[in-house]
This record gives sequence, structure tokens and C-alpha cells, in this order.
Amino acid sequence: MKRPGKKVATDRSFVVALSRGLDVLRAFQPNDGLLGNQEIAARTKLPKPTVSRLTYTLTKLGYLTPVPRFEKYQLAPSAMALGYAALANLGVRHLSEPFREEVMRETGGAVAVGGRDRHSMIYFGQSRNGLTLGVQLDVGSRIPIATTAMGRAYIWALPDDERASLLRDLRDHYGSRWARMRDGIERSGETVARYGFTISAGEWQDDVHAVGVALKLNDGTGPYAFNCGAPAFRFTEDRLRSDIGPRLVAMVRNIEAALGGVTMPQSKKEEGKRVRPGGKVARVVEGIR
Repeated sequence: MKRPGKKVATDRSFVVALSRGLDVLRAFQPNDGLLGNQEIAARTKLPKPTVSRLTYTLTKLGYLTPVPRFEKYQLAPSAMALGYAALANLGVRHLSEPFREEVMRETGGAVAVGGRDRHSMIYFGQSRNGLTLGVQLDVGSRIPIATTAMGRAYIWALPDDERASLLRDLRDHYGSRWARMRDGIERSGETVARYGFTISAGEWQDDVHAVGVALKLNDGTGPYAFNCGAPAFRFTEDRLRSDIGPRLVAMVRNIEAALGGVTMPQSKKEEGKRVRPGGKVARVVEGIR
């Protein structure tokens, strides 16, 4: 987990102690159960003595529950209440559910909606059934932005300046692994320009293929992004392009209309236009090397 940058840390309005406390809470993942100070320190990149003070304080405030037998902690109901309150306020989660369920039934794929959390997308709505055994993610699960269809759809839905900032952040975060990821992001930009959706075919998990589509609203929130994925043998790349992707695009456009979002339909000429390598998409990604 990345610590606050120098500019943020020297901002007089920025409360570093609060940031670190939230980092500790963020260290807990859906399937973790219990975490000790050593594990939290490794995930947050904070010194262990600092983590010890933070876990003590969060315990006193009711956000962590200590488990003395194992010298570890688990999230307490007060922390979980924050998450449930946030979910309750996400109208897109509730309104999109019947749309997600329909696409899930039609395609046999798992359909999720998520938003950004630093270098990840976090699921806040998920629809799946027995046919999607290879996709075991649920509400609260995190997936990387750079290599997933949902994350890439989010990237290309951002305004130019915000996208450039995020790409620089991802470059710094991934270091030597960035070059390959950058190429995948560039390809996804070309796919969005041509088809309206992104593809991740084994680039995050070898056996999972998915498409992603961004949701843009006119109320200042988001963007959010949806994906539809399944085991690779069920969602071939050809099917992603010819069937799953177009279905997800149509679903998101319907959700935008239901939410009162603003959509900008492309002309037939623009829909058929292919962005060639070395064009605008390439320049955008190359510009943050």
C-alpha cells in the first residue's frame, strides 16, 4: 500500500495520522479474517510501532476487535457499518441489479459493478450463478486497475488530466512491470474507441476472460465500471468481441438512461473508425512513460 506522497504529506490541511489509520483499516481484505500487527505493517508499509499504536487506538474506538489468543485483530461492527452505509448510498448498485441479473442469465457470466480505490477497483455489486465457478469474487473484492477489463474501462472514462495522473501513479507503483501493463492499457484504449468496451483475456488471471464498460453520470460521481467475465473456455476472445461486449455496452447505456446519465451516441462513421497504433491512444499512454 502506497504511503502519502511528499506533496500530500506536507499539505497543512492533510491529517497524516488519519490517513495512516484508514490505511490500517484498508489492509483488511474480504477473505482475511484475522491480521496481526506484523502483517498490517507489511501491507501498509508503515513501521510496526506505528501500526501497534494505530491498532490500539482503532480498538479503543471500536473499529477493530482484538483476538488475544492469536495476537491479531479483525474488523469490528463499527468498521463494517461504514461500508454498509456507503453501499446503501450507492444508488447505481441497487438500480443496476436487475440489469446485471439479466445479462448474467443470458451469458452465463458473472456481472459486477465497481469503483476505484487507489490502484484497485473494488466490487460493490456482483451477480453470479453456478455457471461462473471460476469467478469467485464478491462484494468487497479488489481487482487491479491496470490488467482487468473493469479497471481499463475506468481508466478510459476519466478526463484526460485525471487519466494522465493515474497512469503516472500506476507507472511508479508497478516499476519494471509497467511496460507490459502499459501496452495492455493502450490496446484497451483502441478497443474502447472502436467497440465501446475493453477486453482482458488472461491478462489478470490466466483462466478468466472478461469485458468492461464504464458508467458515466452527470451528477459529479464516478465514473464507475461494469464487467462481465467467465472461465476462458466459456468466453473465448471471439465471443467477447461479438457477443458479450455488445451486450454489456447495451446494458450500461440502459442503466445510464435509468439513472438520468448523459450519453453521447456516436455517429456510424465514428463507430466504424479504428484508432491505429501510434495515434491518440498511443500518444496518451506513451506520454506518461
